Amino acid sequence: MKALLNRVKGYLTEVKGEARRVSWPDKHELYDSTLVVIAFIVILAVTTLVCDKAIQLFIQLVHAGA
Repeated sequence: MKALLNRVKGYLTEVKGEARRVSWPDKHELYDSTLVVIAFIVILAVTTLVCDKAIQLFIQLVHAGA
């Protein structure tokens, strides 16, 4: 049991050391990245909506012609 606790403690110590070496973004970078993500989500949502409406129209045309 003590060996397991020592392994966990060693792991957490290594994680803490790695977290210190990470280059965290500043506010400006974070803001810009957030805007890019939101813009991509909006573009993807509009594209999905257009495709959905086109498929819906196609199905209605096929169904009305049958």
